[in-house]
Amino acid sequence: MAALLEVSGLKAFYGQTQSLYDVGFEIPTGGITTLLGANGAGKTTTLRAICNMVRTDGTVRFDGKNIRGMATEEIVRRRIAHVPEGRGTFTTLTVDENLRIAAYTRRDKQGVRDELDRVFTYFPRLKERIQQQAGTLSGGEQQMLAIARALMLKPRLMLLDEPSFGLAPLIVQEIFRILKRINEEEKVSILLVEQNAALALDLATHAYVLETGRVVMSGPSAVVKNDENVRKSYLGY
Repeated sequence: MAALLEVSGLKAFYGQTQSLYDVGFEIPTGGITTLLGANGAGKTTTLRAICNMVRTDGTVRFDGKNIRGMATEEIVRRRIAHVPEGRGTFTTLTVDENLRIAAYTRRDKQGVRDELDRVFTYFPRLKERIQQQAGTLSGGEQQMLAIARALMLKPRLMLLDEPSFGLAPLIVQEIFRILKRINEEEKVSILLVEQNAALALDLATHAYVLETGRVVMSGPSAVVKNDENVRKSYLGY
């Protein structure tokens, strides 16, 4: 399967402090890849670096073109959607307004309506709350809204940062089932950063383990899951 995203020699900096050291990985077209690691390992920074939200060096190729250094807005136009930790919804706006903002660059009103209908097939709960203020939604519903907003961009690649954070286990399972559907039905490639390593490895086909800004292990998820160090460090057995 051809690589949609290819990252090599990626370095990232916050001021003078280096956070990533020659990170490299690939995401196949239509695949799900997860980045595992402890807090501070560089997972969130990797997602930000792909979107040019931090100072970087190295190569980030998307669909064969080097996008490192491009403006974040241009990267979004290339249909890379970033769902940050903390959800990033506009809490004072309604569900409907949040979703329509994501499609603000589009001029085809019928196309936007069709896109909304499509998104609501994955998140019917949001349709029920379409005129509700986003800040009054439950945590799980806000996470669903964040993913739905990303879907409004018709992404080819979705970057997800800790989608399970702070949510009840049943809600997490529901969201992960929806992500699997989106991947299978929409052919959206996914790069998943997730503290719940067991869930992430069950969803993903390939995994990379980061430690202090470096990739220390990679392979098919089933192989990584059975590695003794991964089991002890991230799976708890």
